Amino acid sequence: MLSIGVLIISFPFSSFLFQVQRRASKLGLKKGFTCFCSKMTMKPSSNIWIRRQQCPCGDWKCYVKYEGDDQTSVSSQLRKNETTSTPSSLDAVFMPYVGQIFKTDDDAFEYYSNFARKNGFSIRKARSTESQNLGIYRRDFVCYRSGFNQPRKKANVEHPRDRKSVRCGCDAKLYLTKEIVSGVTQWYVSQFSNVHNHELLEDDQVRLLPAYRKIQEADQERILLLSKAGFPVNRIVKVLELEKGVQPGQLPFIEKDVRNFVRTCKKTVQENDALLTEKRENDTLELLEACKAMAERDADFVYDYTTDENNKVENISWSYADSVRAYTVFGDVVTFDTTYRSITYGLLLGAWFGIDNHGKPVFLGCVLLQDESLNSFAWALQTFLRFMRGRYPQTILTDIDSNLRDAIARELPNTKHVICSWHVLSKLSSWFSLSLGSQFEDFKADFDMLYHLEGIEEFEHQWNHFVARFGLASDKHIALLFSYRSSWPLSYIRGYFLARSMTAEFYQSLDAFLKLILRGQTCLQLFFEQVGIAADLRNQSREWLQYMHIKTCLPIEENARSIFTPYAFNVLQHEIVLSMQYATTEMANGSYIVRHYKKMDCEYLVIWVSQDEQIHCSCKEFEHSGILCRHCLRVLTMKNYFEIPEKYALFRWRLESSLVPVEDQNAQCNSDECAQAFHSLAATLLTESLFTKERFSHVHQELIRLLDHVRDMPISKDFVSNTAANISET
Repeated sequence: MLSIGVLIISFPFSSFLFQVQRRASKLGLKKGFTCFCSKMTMKPSSNIWIRRQQCPCGDWKCYVKYEGDDQTSVSSQLRKNETTSTPSSLDAVFMPYVGQIFKTDDDAFEYYSNFARKNGFSIRKARSTESQNLGIYRRDFVCYRSGFNQPRKKANVEHPRDRKSVRCGCDAKLYLTKEIVSGVTQWYVSQFSNVHNHELLEDDQVRLLPAYRKIQEADQERILLLSKAGFPVNRIVKVLELEKGVQPGQLPFIEKDVRNFVRTCKKTVQENDALLTEKRENDTLELLEACKAMAERDADFVYDYTTDENNKVENISWSYADSVRAYTVFGDVVTFDTTYRSITYGLLLGAWFGIDNHGKPVFLGCVLLQDESLNSFAWALQTFLRFMRGRYPQTILTDIDSNLRDAIARELPNTKHVICSWHVLSKLSSWFSLSLGSQFEDFKADFDMLYHLEGIEEFEHQWNHFVARFGLASDKHIALLFSYRSSWPLSYIRGYFLARSMTAEFYQSLDAFLKLILRGQTCLQLFFEQVGIAADLRNQSREWLQYMHIKTCLPIEENARSIFTPYAFNVLQHEIVLSMQYATTEMANGSYIVRHYKKMDCEYLVIWVSQDEQIHCSCKEFEHSGILCRHCLRVLTMKNYFEIPEKYALFRWRLESSLVPVEDQNAQCNSDECAQAFHSLAATLLTESLFTKERFSHVHQELIRLLDHVRDMPISKDFVSNTAANISET
């Protein structure tokens, strides 16, 4: 497995890195490798958790980069790699001249190096001169072919290698001298010559000079991973070319550089294999002991694990009392996130989340899996259901994964399986941007249109045109998406209950939660402790009852405000406002055709059953989110309904279902008084400010400043009630 390679390479042992650095220095590897090791030593936590990068298509050559990650796209990363040693002003580098001044000798070297690269050669540092008072006061930089190779004493070998030297006595040079002017140190060019006695190289040749061949840190990590997984050097180079979308031979380094880098690391890695394996086993046992200790302190804490044939911990899962309690209310829709894996321990992280009545993720459980096999995922699902006392979710959301899909079909046969839209969208750039080039933006727009189509037949018809337009009939990723079509386009999943778990806001909150528990963790026990803190509802910030302003004065809106959380009310209120733009036509069977007053060609069928007070819309929004759509609300308003029917005010969206107490639930009437006072003042302010442009600009600037100041003020529990009392006194 590739994960094992990461496990061995990336483990943050200072002794291991010291040995690697020492071997690197002996072999004369470039500074970049030492920096790579140093960074791993100083910031080990940054390499503990990473996003899964193996493509679900199963092709070893396919490598997923995620939009929005710290890692940039492959094309921009390549450009960055090729210009790392070159400043942004490279195009403005002119020929050095005698008397030219630099702040430091490093600045001068970088400037001369950039000039050399543009002109077909490279440079190296030659002699430096030092004094007791000034320190180093002279630096000599010369062409890489300066001087002559000194004959070396041959070793006692039968066939010594006779390496040819590139040095030919070239006299191109730049000499620096340090001076102190008004107490400020600076360096000036004392001698300069640009006369070469050899041929200068073209652009496609000069990049292959040793001075410009650098393996960047991200590429070093990838090379080590592939090498440990058993890839030969020539295949590693091929993988990197495919990942970066470049032609063969166009990487900023050559196969020889990769071979030297791997050889340098290989022996040290082998020497530390046993130590790292032992450390991993010990940390896993410590995690198990932490679970046992937690179970002794809290009888409602649950955990389970499996062992391999050597009685070593293989998979482990756990959940908390608060999570089990939350599942009884918000377990209808579950997100199983498998985005991250531990590169230190070679474990896949699976985190279970629900969505609460405030639209925020609620932690339900956690699992660490040894691999991504069908059996491992099946065990994770079985264990989670046991933790949650055998209650099955209505819907489960996951990433694209064939083994996980098969495990869900086997263990959750009656649960709807949905592929999260953000997991699909995050892969599009890696899959199609390079092959489509300038067409990629049009591709994304058409893909978004396909995703939002309402009818299945229309989707499949438009899909064929979409594939033909961009010439993707034989593309493996298009075939993969189509094979999963029952799980991700809205036309297929519109009738599945998702409770708004695929909104951008929920995904951002979930991603922030994951980054919080994964940040700065260097061992499994610390990770376990961090998860426990984040999952404890006592550590959650209390929800303040936001002021919910009435926009339509409809009684049904007033009723909704009194029973729903601000999050659910805002969603429903948006639908209530839009419902006023729709016209209804009653059918003979008691159903209604609902059309927008400007879009009469788009219609929805609303079925009304008066005996049971049942209402259904062809848009299936209530079945999808648990919140009535604008079309149903239009019919209810026409039927003189002043309250939301009980069956359509789901408990999961009500105020009383909150896991964390909501502050000042009875303060809405006081908030109304505050709102009236502010509206009156704001109306007067607007009237006065519109007399002149200067007045308006002044008021606008002052309001922005006032708003920033108010947002920075601490919130007091007695704020609403005290403010209302002050208003009533005045």
